[in-house]
Amino acid sequence: MTSEQTVTLTRREYDALIERNSQLEDMLAAQDADDGVRVPHEVALDIMRGKGPIQAFRNHRGMTLRELSERTGLASGYISEIERGLKPGSASALTRISDVLGTTIDVLVSR
Repeated sequence: MTSEQTVTLTRREYDALIERNSQLEDMLAAQDADDGVRVPHEVALDIMRGKGPIQAFRNHRGMTLRELSERTGLASGYISEIERGLKPGSASALTRISDVLGTTIDVLVSR
């Protein structure tokens, strides 16, 4: 007897494992290919319901305004004004925000 152990599966179990592996490989490939331009479904729905893109992404990430402020180094009042469309936001600020939210500037400023 060899030192290797073997496992016996039914054909159905084997096929299920192969299918699950294929699904996981597809999911990993999609994550690797994500350039930040893809907008998650929940975010798109929030934007369609009237929320600004920054607020929609922030909510999707489970992040408060204060947390976004701390992570970007920007004042929370300034971010709030950008979210509500009261200020356009500088390129530098939008870059910081998009980096923290895991997206791109163009996604945040398009409406």
